[in-house]
Amino acid sequence: MNKGIIIQASSRSNGDTSKVVAYLKDMTGFEFVDLNQKEIGHYDYDFKNVDDDFNFLFKGLVQNYDTIVFATPIYWYTMSGLMKVFLDRISDFLKNEKDYGRMLRGKNMAVVSCSNDNDLPDKFNLPFSRSADYLGMNYAGDIHTWVNNGELPMEVKEKINAFALKIKNKIEA
Repeated sequence: MNKGIIIQASSRSNGDTSKVVAYLKDMTGFEFVDLNQKEIGHYDYDFKNVDDDFNFLFKGLVQNYDTIVFATPIYWYTMSGLMKVFLDRISDFLKNEKDYGRMLRGKNMAVVSCSNDNDLPDKFNLPFSRSADYLGMNYAGDIHTWVNNGELPMEVKEKINAFALKIKNKIEA
């Protein structure tokens, strides 16, 4: 398979995070999904939202990709609400359709965060790295990016270039 996908979880489909994602997409050739364009309900114990976009999206992810890159802006020192809902909904496949949930095992997870400055909050990546561990995924790492005046600074482009190489090497290994 050896394919990757970037999951963007920003409240603005064309905001700063999308600039980072577009650059990363160009560097990796990965496919892309914008969670802001999907209807994904919150996790609930009764699984009342089984007919939203999550089930189809998740099944496609686990069946078709080896590497999943989560891209999120930093809102209130943490991931976006869209990203949190997406991660919460993985629980659907740990409870109901376990065969799909188990398909995450051995896949790679990476994270890209974005804000207005080089100011990553302490332990920002912890929910991701711990989730990867719990799900049996390989945590391929994370980078923090920022946008100045609508543009990616050269320092950020260099970070993305190195990150892209690292995660592509993970796929090919």
